[in-house]
Amino acid sequence: MASHLDLEEQEQLANFKHFWSQYGNLISWLLIAALAGLAAFNGWQYWQRKSAQEAAALYDELERAVQAGEADKVQRVWADVQAKAARAQQGQQAGLLAASSLHGAGKSDEARQALAWVIDQSSDSALIAVARLRLAGLELEAKDYARALKTLDFKASPEFAPLLADRRGDVLQAQGQSDAARTEYRSAWDGLSEAPEYRRIVQAKLNALGFDPQSAANPKE
Repeated sequence: MASHLDLEEQEQLANFKHFWSQYGNLISWLLIAALAGLAAFNGWQYWQRKSAQEAAALYDELERAVQAGEADKVQRVWADVQAKAARAQQGQQAGLLAASSLHGAGKSDEARQALAWVIDQSSDSALIAVARLRLAGLELEAKDYARALKTLDFKASPEFAPLLADRRGDVLQAQGQSDAARTEYRSAWDGLSEAPEYRRIVQAKLNALGFDPQSAANPKE
């Protein structure tokens, strides 16, 4: 009986050796790949948590600098955000805050650079739209009309369409293109039915161009 079992064990061992000689390397590589994938996933989760925490801390520090009116510190913290939290959404939101503060401190070039950075780094369509609208406003202020129109030339979600039209109207009006500006303002007015306060501002712009959108929308019978 013992001899019979030894022969069976030897046969099983021989079969295993044959199997391993054919598939051993493949199995080893599959295990290594699976373990590497798990390690990478765990590492990615850790990096995500660490980045989010770091971005939140930097945003808080930036906000305190803004509230204190410390323009130099705003620039220093903003540089840290770009270096350490570029991929985090809160880091990208910090770009909007930094741009507003820098512009208020008379650092318009730095403000435009911050907004351009947000546009380049973010994958959030709403955040990009806000950054583009603000950047176009600064370019309009700098009388860089061609660049402002180029900044506004992008496909945004429907809720931003009226805001883009209004800003394009501002740029065109500054260029002396009143008819084109009126067309954009009318498009903005039509799309702002859910935002009455903003709609009144656009209506005032249309009125200044000699056009009453309410009369046009409700012609006398």
